[in-house]
Amino acid sequence: MGRHSRLHRIEQLDPREDHERIFWLLTQYEFPWDYLQGVSVAFLRDYGVPRISRLLDRTQEFERAGQKRYDDTVLIAYEMVREGMDSPHGRATARHLNRIHGRYRIPNEDYLYVLATTVVGPKRWIDRYGWRPLSPHETESIALVGRRMGELMGITGLPDDYAGFERLHDSYEKEMFAYDPANRRVAAATLRVVTGWYPRPLRPLVARLTLALLDEPLLTALGLPVQPRWLRTAADRALRVRAAVVRRMPPRPGWWRHRHKPRSYPFGWTLDDLGPHWAHGRPLEPPAEERPPVPPPRRAP
Repeated sequence: MGRHSRLHRIEQLDPREDHERIFWLLTQYEFPWDYLQGVSVAFLRDYGVPRISRLLDRTQEFERAGQKRYDDTVLIAYEMVREGMDSPHGRATARHLNRIHGRYRIPNEDYLYVLATTVVGPKRWIDRYGWRPLSPHETESIALVGRRMGELMGITGLPDDYAGFERLHDSYEKEMFAYDPANRRVAAATLRVVTGWYPRPLRPLVARLTLALLDEPLLTALGLPVQPRWLRTAADRALRVRAAVVRRMPPRPGWWRHRHKPRSYPFGWTLDDLGPHWAHGRPLEPPAEERPPVPPPRRAP
């Protein structure tokens, strides 16, 4: 099996019909590590919007159980696509996610932006630091998977393609990025989770390297320091060296797909484990298309 054999297989598929299959191949075989890094950066970008970070700050989820909050976010997306988003399990995951979100009054435009970060963030990371850039088929598949997730969550005004998600992402940040103390608190809590994966002596360096990979508008919105040019250059070059090494490695065989090992669930997890403890006290909320239509208001006689 050649290094680009799986890409050739992907290029023979139709993104409109086979986007879930393509998404599975690129996240589980072609770019499992890079995709997760892109999603992690997407988390941090969300915190540049004060309205989003204030809500997260009020819940104290990252302060009390930051690792679980991180793991749950990654795992819910995995569970939604594992058997297909329109499979019984995929729809059950969507109901569970809607139940969690149903506790809060979140504007549709914030939902749109957060969803856009999970589409644009991994694409930009992989194009810059992956062993090869994403192909057009892979790019559109990420966008179509994101769009279908948004439909199941009842989000309106969803873009039709990747270009639409990218325009939404960039225009929303230009308008909404602003510093707020809540931004810094939630970002700091998340960085504590990330640095906690490493031995204690390395954590200050890991934190600085993480900041070195973030752009200045985001760091300004988070109230975090811009790192010196030499450190930004070193972090960038280290990741490009990694990409060059991976490019020369044999492809991941079909029997060895990526298996996420969440630190919060060393013995495995079920869908019921994911999310805040209070979520199970709320009724399940079906995907938007399964909800009965809202009757028009009755006119007064």
